[in-house]
Amino acid sequence: MTAFTLETPAGGIHVARWRPAGTPPAGSPIVLLHDSLGCIALWRDFPALLAEASGREVIAYDRVGYGESAPCPGPQPATFVTDEALETFATLRESLALERFSLLGHSVGGSMAIEAAGQHADGCEALITVAAQAYLEPRTLAGIREAEAAFAEPGAMRRLERYHGDKAEWVLRSWVDNWHSEAFRDWHLDDALPRVRCPTLAIHGEHDEFGSLAQPRRIASRTPGPAEPNLLPCGHVPHRECPEVLADIVARFLSRP
Repeated sequence: MTAFTLETPAGGIHVARWRPAGTPPAGSPIVLLHDSLGCIALWRDFPALLAEASGREVIAYDRVGYGESAPCPGPQPATFVTDEALETFATLRESLALERFSLLGHSVGGSMAIEAAGQHADGCEALITVAAQAYLEPRTLAGIREAEAAFAEPGAMRRLERYHGDKAEWVLRSWVDNWHSEAFRDWHLDDALPRVRCPTLAIHGEHDEFGSLAQPRRIASRTPGPAEPNLLPCGHVPHRECPEVLADIVARFLSRP
């Protein structure tokens, strides 16, 4: 794995790249987009597993405000899902000369991947969403409130501080406050999904605590590719709960003619 800082108009972002051992990468790179509390470190061993399983280079980055990237100078706007595709991801693509690529996003990173696949349809060869949200539903809001209460327990915020440092409070509030804001009440990806032109695989845990199975079914039914989602016997974080299985599923999907 190699890592570096890439300057963007919003600030420096931390970027990491993995390549399969002992052989040149085959096929376009896979770009990972993390979840609402995530960062490169919280992908854990999954990027390396995916690089080996797929034979491709895997690229991940910490969004501005997260992980080892620069702090965000203010509140995260309600348009942050669309903004990521149009701004930071666009800068990453141009800077790394990613003419062709595949996208894999987890949770809200999956929502961002949908936006990016549509906005960058000229280069996106495949889209994989994992536990992604396509619209706002009560289950999502309830899960966020439960997590917020858990982080209020003594010492719990240290888990976020381990990965986000002094940005941890901003990370938590951005998640909780945006999703519960009036501006986000009617949020959905109904306009973004039809713009996706590449093969798409929607993956979801059967026991996902933040989204019902209606989420991946909406994604699968409105994008090219399998009409039904790939369901895994896990919760919201397959790359932590069953990383080898997830890497194999993704690799087989990307290897299809």
